[in-house]
Amino acid sequence: MGNRWFIRRIRDDTMKKIIYIILLVGVTVSAQGKYLTRVGFVQFKASIASFEKVEAINNSASAILNIENGEIAVLVLIKAFRFKNALMEEHFNESYAESDQYPKAIFKGKIQDFYIEKIDVNKNMFNLDGELSFHGKAKTLEGLSVTIKQNGDIISVSGEFIADASDFNIKIPKIVRNKISKDIKVSFEFKLQKR
Repeated sequence: MGNRWFIRRIRDDTMKKIIYIILLVGVTVSAQGKYLTRVGFVQFKASIASFEKVEAINNSASAILNIENGEIAVLVLIKAFRFKNALMEEHFNESYAESDQYPKAIFKGKIQDFYIEKIDVNKNMFNLDGELSFHGKAKTLEGLSVTIKQNGDIISVSGEFIADASDFNIKIPKIVRNKISKDIKVSFEFKLQKR
């Protein structure tokens, strides 16, 4: 009888410790101040005036922002880009982005001098530095100007930058070279909610 009581007592104490650790970890994780979206907007334009528009929209980018240190990460599935022209979309996936081989683009960066206390419903400008990986290549991006604002429990991060197709080893065939810009304008907006 004494041994059973002792073993039960140890089990009860152990369970209490496990529950305490789980609660502590849960509080710590939720207190880390992460904001997330899975429906972020990314658009690119590579059009040349007087030719057919070369542009696409992706409304399913995932982004996460850590408000404690300003770190941000974005994941974009390449096949989720939608063009007005189905044939252009097919060529983009097969010949340019090679999305079967390189299915995603990833950006990891940090918003400089980011403090959540600075953010309100007005447009707050910050610089963003990071690395964009796309088509098997990585490119450092520095000093991107981003607008951040907060409305209730939503933080919006938006901006744009120019990417050079050659930085990502994307070859534009001679036959269409004068119809597609090598400088690609990328714009984005993420409306993130606390998780």
